[in-house]
Amino acid sequence: MGGIGLLQSRPVQIALLVIVNLFVGGMVGLERTVLPLLAKEEFGIAGKSAAVAFIISFGVVKALSNLFAGRIADLLGRKRLLVAGWVVGLPVPFLVMFAPNWNWVIFANVLLGINQGFCWSMTVNMKIDLAGPRFRGLVLGLNEFAGYSAISITALVSGYVAAVYGVRPQPFYLGVAYALAGLLLSSVPVKDTTALSKTVAGSSLPLGRAFAIATWQNTPLLSASQAGFMTNFKDGMIWGLLPLFLNAHALDIAAVGTIVALYPGTWGLLQLATGPLSDRFGRTWLIIVGMLIQGGAILWIVFTQGFALWSTGSILLGVGTAMVYPTLLAAVADHSEAEWRASALGVYRFWRDFGYAVGALVSGLLADALGTSTSMGIVGVLVIASGLVAALWLRDVQSERFTETGVTR
Repeated sequence: MGGIGLLQSRPVQIALLVIVNLFVGGMVGLERTVLPLLAKEEFGIAGKSAAVAFIISFGVVKALSNLFAGRIADLLGRKRLLVAGWVVGLPVPFLVMFAPNWNWVIFANVLLGINQGFCWSMTVNMKIDLAGPRFRGLVLGLNEFAGYSAISITALVSGYVAAVYGVRPQPFYLGVAYALAGLLLSSVPVKDTTALSKTVAGSSLPLGRAFAIATWQNTPLLSASQAGFMTNFKDGMIWGLLPLFLNAHALDIAAVGTIVALYPGTWGLLQLATGPLSDRFGRTWLIIVGMLIQGGAILWIVFTQGFALWSTGSILLGVGTAMVYPTLLAAVADHSEAEWRASALGVYRFWRDFGYAVGALVSGLLADALGTSTSMGIVGVLVIASGLVAALWLRDVQSERFTETGVTR
């Protein structure tokens, strides 16, 4: 389908990509409640740093997949890379269901990282291709809403299934359905949007040049990258340590699953508002306030007691994350030209998702040395500090144009 035909059918294509990202998010949601408990109960892994090894493998591979996804998509086409991501993700639930040792689970998360890097990157880039600058925040809000709502619902459902039937294999049957459905939708009704990304004259920057611009040469992109890094640094910690923190306070698996699910559920739902809100009123204030709320919510969880207060903290964590997640993506798109925007988004998503790995590793080591609560508290303070950095460096320039090297005029 040519560029004109795609533009005429863009509401349908955007809707299809939203549905695809439901299944992308669901693949990760399977692990939010169950995998940290699986490490402890079935494989006898007591050390926090060892238990979060699956998050480290996931984060590193997803970050690298994000980095190269834009460049590969320019060569192969966005749809082909989306389909390839689903092919790689299809074995993941089977590997976890039948893993004889923890190394199988770590390998499954290598594949999951590729799946998430390719598929989530393509749903982002394809929606940006279809929407144009006016509705960028809106479509990114829809994209992130779909993905993180699916994470929440799947985390909740898998927690209850695990409470009734055990931590495997039953909770991972959902993953088989998600992978098959995502592969089918991506292969047939979803259309390639690569032609739309090339309607603006000009040549793409080399990946190394785009990496330098987005990492340190362009201050707004640098600010966005550090905020994204710390957001997922926090998320890597929450993913690995929150279920163990709650379980250590005598909550059963169903209660743990409920609290864990409130965070991405709130995060996903509110992105329906925060994405378009950033289009209308600007990105910067949402990012700064969102970072401060995230850090404060972690401290709330650490210093309170009881199901109701922990649930409140999880909701607040979702509020803060919803304020920054689609907004940071839109800010990066604002600060990059169409010809190298996919590469800029890939660099940003590399740093953001590398935060998963570093956050899981650092918080796991801190938890082994100082205790889970202290580790979580330190991460909360670091996230607040990141918000203060964003307040110093980030600004709204949606209407400002850039030279081809990415330096503002």
